[in-house]
Amino acid sequence: MSRFFTTGSDSESESSLSGEELVTKPVWGNYGKQPLLLSEDEEDTKRVVRSAKDKRFEELTNLIRTIRNAMKIRDVTKCLEEFELLGKAYGKAKSIVDKEGVPRFYIRILADLEDYLNELWEDKEGKKKMNKNNAKALSTLRQKIRKYNRDFESHITNYKQNPEQSADEDAEKNEEDSEGSSDEDEDEDGVSAAAFLKKKSEAPSGESRKFLKKMEDDDEDSEDSEDDEDWDTGSTSSDSDSEEEEGKQTVLASRFLKKAPTTEEDKKAAEKKREDKAKKKHDRKSKRLDEEEEDNEGGEWERVRGGVPLVKKPKMFAKGTEITHAVVIKKLNEILQARGKKGTDRAAQIELLQLLVQIASENNLGEGVIVKIKFNIIASLYDYNPNLATYMKPEMWQKCLDCINELMDILFANPNIFVGENILEESENLHNVDQPLRVRGCILTLVERMDEEFTKIMQNTDPHSQEYVEHLKDEAQVCAIIERVQRYLEEKGTTEEVCRVYLRRILHTYYKFDYKAHQRQLTPPEGSSKSEQDQAENEGEDSAVLMERLCKYIYAKDRTDRIRTCAILCHIYHHALDSRWYQARDLMLMSHLQDNIQHADPPVQILYNRTMVQLGICAFRQGLTKDAHSALLDIQSSGRAKELLGQGLLLRSLQERNQEQEKVERRRQVPFHLHINLELLECVYLVSAMLLEIPYMAAHESDARRRMISKQFHHQLRVGERQPLLGPPESMREHVVAASKAMKMGDWKTCHSFIINEKMNGKVWDLFPEADKVRTMLVRKIQEESLRTYLFTYSSVYDSISMETLSDMFELDPPTVHSIISKMIINEELMASLDQPTQTVVMHRTEPTAQQNLALQLAEKLGSLVENNERVFDHKQGTYGGYFRDQKDGYRKNEGYMRRGGYRQQQSQTAY
Repeated sequence: MSRFFTTGSDSESESSLSGEELVTKPVWGNYGKQPLLLSEDEEDTKRVVRSAKDKRFEELTNLIRTIRNAMKIRDVTKCLEEFELLGKAYGKAKSIVDKEGVPRFYIRILADLEDYLNELWEDKEGKKKMNKNNAKALSTLRQKIRKYNRDFESHITNYKQNPEQSADEDAEKNEEDSEGSSDEDEDEDGVSAAAFLKKKSEAPSGESRKFLKKMEDDDEDSEDSEDDEDWDTGSTSSDSDSEEEEGKQTVLASRFLKKAPTTEEDKKAAEKKREDKAKKKHDRKSKRLDEEEEDNEGGEWERVRGGVPLVKKPKMFAKGTEITHAVVIKKLNEILQARGKKGTDRAAQIELLQLLVQIASENNLGEGVIVKIKFNIIASLYDYNPNLATYMKPEMWQKCLDCINELMDILFANPNIFVGENILEESENLHNVDQPLRVRGCILTLVERMDEEFTKIMQNTDPHSQEYVEHLKDEAQVCAIIERVQRYLEEKGTTEEVCRVYLRRILHTYYKFDYKAHQRQLTPPEGSSKSEQDQAENEGEDSAVLMERLCKYIYAKDRTDRIRTCAILCHIYHHALDSRWYQARDLMLMSHLQDNIQHADPPVQILYNRTMVQLGICAFRQGLTKDAHSALLDIQSSGRAKELLGQGLLLRSLQERNQEQEKVERRRQVPFHLHINLELLECVYLVSAMLLEIPYMAAHESDARRRMISKQFHHQLRVGERQPLLGPPESMREHVVAASKAMKMGDWKTCHSFIINEKMNGKVWDLFPEADKVRTMLVRKIQEESLRTYLFTYSSVYDSISMETLSDMFELDPPTVHSIISKMIINEELMASLDQPTQTVVMHRTEPTAQQNLALQLAEKLGSLVENNERVFDHKQGTYGGYFRDQKDGYRKNEGYMRRGGYRQQQSQTAY
């Protein structure tokens, strides 16, 4: 008897006890806790026996449901947490999955989740609006799901090929699994409680079946009516049994259990029925969509997008309409009237214009009408994106290129067609062949807009992806179109238009190193050994000759300062890129651009900065370290080289701008294929500063008034000195600092090993066009400057030193050593004289010793200390215009003494 029954007689309790089985306690059980015994009714209704498979799959299903809810509300952080739990739960169910196979619902969530994350990733505007946690979770989860899905590629592919069938198989499989698990746990009567309850709920009575059938007929649901027919054929005796007493439930359950398919024919029939069911469902869905479209055509409903009714597309010509020039132009104006209005379908507008071109060509309305429509098609393609910051989609971009090429073909094939902005619409001639055809429109404006769109595409593409390379291939088409427009305008354009198109050609040429011309300079032609194709390529115009011709025309004909300024800067950049240092320097000095460049607009200033940087790198390649340092000083000393060159925005500067200013700045950025390597730039600057600064520091070591040539270089030296533990150099800056310390000691070999090694070659020196030539120049410079530093540092130690010894020590030829020492003596940097017969350098003892230098420094510091104390004392006592009171002479001006016998007032800034 259950412990919860407290009422009833003793006889009833004894009879109930006699009918019950004794429950034995397990040995490992807790004796302090009594098991919870339920009554027979409660056991029949609530106790459910489930297999391990059902438990594991239910856990997976619950997690999948949570993930789908998080996907609906765009909670990527929650998706990441639940996905990790889902992976752990799947690992626990691995033994069951190996036996039963991967469940379809698991494959479905993996495929849907990956598609969902890809959509979020491609939505750049949505990513910007995400909070920090969601954005971080999105990148993490995207990487995890892509890595995780590699193990399920075949399953996901099968699911994506037929998702509807996969869903049906999944549902059926779950039903069969639940039936199989219930059959395994049958009780002594031959049927389990869960199976019996399920069959009982699935088998409706005769009256309820009639009612359901009636409802299904009203809904026109044929698939459920087929299921009822199956119930009618399989349960004729159940109609009579349902009217009997309810006590015969076991017999009723056994009748229902006989209905399970046991033979192969039944299984095939069930599969065929499922296929018919899926087919009817698909037909019903398509029929519903057709009915909706018919309703919309009838005018009863109006489809809207974003709460704005769509502007109705103007229909083409009615049947029987005579297609004439006036009719086509009228239809063109009708289409263009919807341009720019709210709710206009821009894609449909482009399609209508293209259809209008076909109609015009089919009816032979002349090239003038086609050209006019083509102009409007290209303008509509540019207007497809209303936002200025967004870039064109690839399909629209390709359409634009094809349309411009077609327009240029027509203009070249018909010389009697004249286009221009100065032609009014009233004076257009589109069909009168007796006179020249005149069409309003500017082909140069379209090409300039095309060039700007190409720049936007490159700015908004990930530079480290294959997509960027694919887009960069389109530059050949862009350059070909610009070249065709150039040929057209040279014949029919004005001088101003020719200058504009020349500038476009220059902007696509100036930053490219001409390898073919470089090879021709290194290896002169050997005759007819090369193929015809190579000879044709070599006979093409060199970029230097092309730039010279285009820029000189702009210098002579242009009337606007901006085009001429851009042409000069591009010309200087190209000279510097091809190592023509003296031409580039002379052109820069003659142009006087450095005097008024601050008044130019930001894109021109960015071009000026890029030109100065390229000029400095060119000087460095030629071995002119002083010129290289002075050219790079302004850019590198600012600490904002990345921003000044238009290659990115600094994080600290982002805080100073609002969102609109940031968008404007991003539109000014240079595409990645035009970037200058910032690490190479900094390395060139630091090495130039090292070659200038180290000998200067050695020469003025005892001079407290010495100035700094490069603040950035001194900063790197101080950073290196502050490090408590000096290991081998890793970064480029550490290599330069270590080389500077070696040069300071006159050790040129160690300095050379730090500057030129495998790591530095890979990072910097191999990026130069003539890398071996640059490395040879660097070794020579290091040897010469190390010799100068050695003489400055150790001249006080020697009475005389042989030039032959110096030549062997620094591996320089004697004439070079003689030249260096002579220059030092002439410039009064080294107090010595040359003894020609013995080839020695005789030192003159005019410089103070180290002890004398320390004494002088101490005297200067004591003098400055006294002066500061007097100023503080005067400030407390009261000063009288810079004079202080003297007991003998009254008021005396506060002047410093000369160096001997007192202290001297510092007139310039002292070093640190």
